[in-house]
Amino acid sequence: MGEIMPMLLMASWHQCAQFLFILSMSIPTAIRAQQPIGIFDSGVGGLTVAAAVARHLPHESIVYFGDTAHMPYGEKSVEAIQHYSQRIADFLLALPCKCIIIACHTASAAAAAILAKHIGSRALLLDVIQPVVSAVNEAGIAQVGIISTARTYKSGVYPAGLRQYNPALRVAAKPTPSLAQMIEEGLHRAPKVMAAVAEHYLSDPLFDDIEGLILACTHYPLIKTHIARYYEQRQGTAPKIFDSTDTVARALAHALAQEQLICPNTEQLPIHRFFVSDYTAAFEQTAALFFEQNIRLQHYPIWD
Repeated sequence: MGEIMPMLLMASWHQCAQFLFILSMSIPTAIRAQQPIGIFDSGVGGLTVAAAVARHLPHESIVYFGDTAHMPYGEKSVEAIQHYSQRIADFLLALPCKCIIIACHTASAAAAAILAKHIGSRALLLDVIQPVVSAVNEAGIAQVGIISTARTYKSGVYPAGLRQYNPALRVAAKPTPSLAQMIEEGLHRAPKVMAAVAEHYLSDPLFDDIEGLILACTHYPLIKTHIARYYEQRQGTAPKIFDSTDTVARALAHALAQEQLICPNTEQLPIHRFFVSDYTAAFEQTAALFFEQNIRLQHYPIWD
């Protein structure tokens, strides 16, 4: 089995723009293809990634952890995010998961380097940032907008990473405070509310003439149709929208194939399990919607 080497281990929060993608040092033969894929986020947002993984890799079992007791991560300190991420990683490793996806842009920027060292060779580790940056670069656009949590915005991770590929790329970034929290509370199912929110954030002249828009939070794909509708009503066509759903799922499929860790096609159906650090009805409803089955949440507290 081959080795996966880190692209970079970040020394500090401000260096996070250098990016990480597959971060484990090497994959030992003890890891088996039949082990599940672990995915975590601060809440429901990472379900967008989990659902994409289930579509692209239908034979893989998934263990999802939503840290609902501490969401939104976008308002937490770097140290707190790193602490929660390590606790969740330990939980997923104990199950044991063959791969862990940090399905949160804020946690990817703040904790990926720490987790790479913490996990070592016990599992693959993927973040959600580099696949999106690569997709934007491949699109060949000249100007892109970014909406994100306040913490991801402050990190500068996307503008710096994008300009590593294309220094001439014009980048317009804007924090969208409270948006993840609104989605977490189920307001993405309220069209009038989301239309007003889209108008509030996207009408900023900063985003005039953008050719693409990065949804730099895994919660935001849940309002992708509202965003597209806003642009269609305003200017006739929407910019190309980049998010971390199918993009990350394809990157995962490539990594698993490279390491010969894709679960074989058997008659046994995959088993998906969902854990939360605090129960919320909105989470259960959203998970059931994504996976088209009744979801039984299991409570596992991640203490401060």
